[in-house]
Amino acid sequence: MTKIDESSPSIALITGGSRGLGRSAALHLARHGVDIILTYQQQKDAAQALVQEIQQLGRKAVAIQLDVGNIASFPSFIQSLSEALTTQWHTDRFTMLLNNAGIGAHQPFAEFTEAQFDLLMNVHLKGVFFLTQQLLPLIEDGGRILNVSSGLTRFSLPGYSAYAAMKGSVEVLTRYWAKELGGRGISVNVLAPGAIETDFGHGAVRDNAQLNQFVANQTALGRAGLPDDIGAVAAALLVRDTQWINGQRIEASGGMFL
Repeated sequence: MTKIDESSPSIALITGGSRGLGRSAALHLARHGVDIILTYQQQKDAAQALVQEIQQLGRKAVAIQLDVGNIASFPSFIQSLSEALTTQWHTDRFTMLLNNAGIGAHQPFAEFTEAQFDLLMNVHLKGVFFLTQQLLPLIEDGGRILNVSSGLTRFSLPGYSAYAAMKGSVEVLTRYWAKELGGRGISVNVLAPGAIETDFGHGAVRDNAQLNQFVANQTALGRAGLPDDIGAVAAALLVRDTQWINGQRIEASGGMFL
């Protein structure tokens, strides 16, 4: 069985790590002794602030700009990533990949445009597919990949058909990747959050009291989720002791729409 060299540093690459769920996952992983490489698209200041916070926890951290919807930029990003690995860690591999970056979209099916569809596809499906493909030579044998999906692949709410379709595709990819990468000892899972209080989707769940109460009423634990609810689960699925979980969809929704 392929295993990670226990003497090598544990390094997680988190896309969209400057805010929300990615930020929470980065901090939880750092508390587990994992070093962090996070990507950001526009929020450079937030990303650098998080790097400093992780360093204060005693871990190494680096932030690199990346637009996951721009596939043509991936070779340049991977070059920057390789340079960071060499400079900061004296290695050419990292241990864990969290495909977290994403954008929200709420629009009725009858009104959804092709441009909106293509943007969602590039960020949530095509970008995840080809970024992971190009990162494979840099992922350690015995490493982990965790994709982020959504509770909306299990339950249906009007206006999310395109978004949920992309996330459903990622769930299918997860099972195939688990099968194809098993020979390298790489486990691949998908985490499906429920409704979370972040700035995602213009902060609707966080800032709209009526929507927040609706979510709470539909959730067994009686509230909307918080970023740390998801960050803690992401960290648990990526640390070394959970390798035997593979090819699975794990929903973290507090029991929404049971």
